[in-house]
Amino acid sequence: MVATDDKLEEITRVLRLNAVVQGVVLGLLTGGVIFIATNWLVLKGGRVVGPHLSLLNQFFLGYRVSFFGSLVGFAYGCVLGFAVGYVIAIVYNFAARARERRRTPQA
Repeated sequence: MVATDDKLEEITRVLRLNAVVQGVVLGLLTGGVIFIATNWLVLKGGRVVGPHLSLLNQFFLGYRVSFFGSLVGFAYGCVLGFAVGYVIAIVYNFAARARERRRTPQA
């Protein structure tokens, strides 16, 4: 059983993340969620449209619960999501590299 665990330990590799791809995916996802949520509330209508979602105006200048506001929110969401995804990938790769150095015997 010990020999199998040792071989598995040798085979195991840590996957590295591509920071740009991670940022683009998270950016499009975040922007898309804001776009869909805003347009859902616009189409739903009512006396007061989206009082909670309109609080995004505090962070995203120019954002309103309207179709134009959904485009503004999509742009802000893409930028913010890209930045967060990029940082997550960089931190993950740093931790993976440190773990790999720790597990690799020094010559």
